[in-house]
Amino acid sequence: MIDTIEKEDNIISEEEAAQYDRQIRLWGLDAQKRLRGSRVLLVGLRGLGAEVAKNLILAGVKGLTLLDHEQVTEESRRAQFLNPVDADGQNQAQASLERAQFLNPMVEVKADTDPVESKPDDFFFQFDAICLTRCSKDLMVRVDQLCASRNIKVFCGDVFGYHGYMFSDLGQEHHYVEEKPKVVKGSNEANDGPEAKKPKVDPNETTMVKKTASFCSLKAALEVDWTNEKAKSNIKRIPADYFLLQVLLKFRTDKGRDPQPDSFAEDSHLLLQIRDDVLETMGLSSELLPNTFVSYCFSEMAPVCAVVGGVLGQEIVKALSQRDAPHRNFFFFDGLKGSGVVDYFGSK
Repeated sequence: MIDTIEKEDNIISEEEAAQYDRQIRLWGLDAQKRLRGSRVLLVGLRGLGAEVAKNLILAGVKGLTLLDHEQVTEESRRAQFLNPVDADGQNQAQASLERAQFLNPMVEVKADTDPVESKPDDFFFQFDAICLTRCSKDLMVRVDQLCASRNIKVFCGDVFGYHGYMFSDLGQEHHYVEEKPKVVKGSNEANDGPEAKKPKVDPNETTMVKKTASFCSLKAALEVDWTNEKAKSNIKRIPADYFLLQVLLKFRTDKGRDPQPDSFAEDSHLLLQIRDDVLETMGLSSELLPNTFVSYCFSEMAPVCAVVGGVLGQEIVKALSQRDAPHRNFFFFDGLKGSGVVDYFGSK
């Protein structure tokens, strides 16, 4: 779908050129045209969803649909800046709509209050990219599989306390361009020495290089056979947050919610049980996730939402604009270490 976007309307208005002047200078007019022709579905309007929405709206996508069936609560507002302080009891997407639209009137922002689980398959086919937050593993896998044959980019992300992650599936062939320093051929003159004949990099000139990246599915990335010798040999480079994600997704499936601060003792005990069960099923030791992890994975923290939302929003922009190399496939953030880890994990 992305490759045909720029055919719809190749003209950028003066108002748009002024609005997106910095971005056009940064990644070029063609990339901005692709962005302005893209429609994105964002599921989940808690703290992380608000950060992603802000970044996409300011970047200048054509349309953004905010989908969330849940209501605003005092707890949900702590990391969500698009909800007014008096919005408790209102629908998350509807309550976020006014402030989201105010960020950029040129973007068509809509609210959808239906549960994402109730949407038929063809609902997802109207979008160029889909970003899923606060969704179950089964739903994320379903949407990822549906979109695979339609060249629809799929992103998933969540924030759990001090931890956050992002996953992207851009398909088996994602085409993009990268700006590289121009290589100047060496001189062939007889009087020149050997060094003069070597290719040289001209820092003052650049050239655009076309590249292709291949991505694996979310199902393949989450269902690795850790008894396989090749997988075992790579386990040391897999961050602990990958296994933490597996535990938290299982908790979400079993309980229909995320761990909550007001039930800390009960949820902590259940998380440890799930940790043991999940890692045992994988054939791995529970030592991969020390017991202390339960103290740092409750609720959303605004600073973590800002970091993960920044990365997630930027990856969506890069995918839609087809500019610059994407991350493959996971990005994990550990707020206790204060650094993000990019893992080229599970890619084909």
